[in-house]
Amino acid sequence: MSNDVETAVTAANAEFYAAFEACDIDRMSAVWDTTDDIRCIHPGWPLLAGRSRVMRSWSVLMANTTYIQFFLTNVDVVVAGDLAVVTCEENILTGVDDADHGLGGSQRVVSTNVFRRRGDGWLLWVHHGSPVLSPVSEPG
Repeated sequence: MSNDVETAVTAANAEFYAAFEACDIDRMSAVWDTTDDIRCIHPGWPLLAGRSRVMRSWSVLMANTTYIQFFLTNVDVVVAGDLAVVTCEENILTGVDDADHGLGGSQRVVSTNVFRRRGDGWLLWVHHGSPVLSPVSEPG
């Protein structure tokens, strides 16, 4: 794999998180492939299929997020032809408009982001985020 290809995929992945941090739906829309076969699974959500449903979900999340910051760890990039898979751990600091304050604080999510190479670069095809449940501490 060319180092230039890995760098381009890494940059596309970083832009995905930067768009979310900025709560910028136009940037988020530009990250995703324009085809209707895109898929997204937010942590705890059902599968969202199709561009309109996926983009609507980002609009809802951004409208209800007062602050979010990602610290990515264990980032791994694998490229196979015109597909690239990025796996990573999202260490998230967030503030979400939530009367019960159950969605604020810090969280950890393991994500898989699948990109497709298009004429204008690497575009997100599939995002799947799964929450990491804290292990139960054993007594004493």
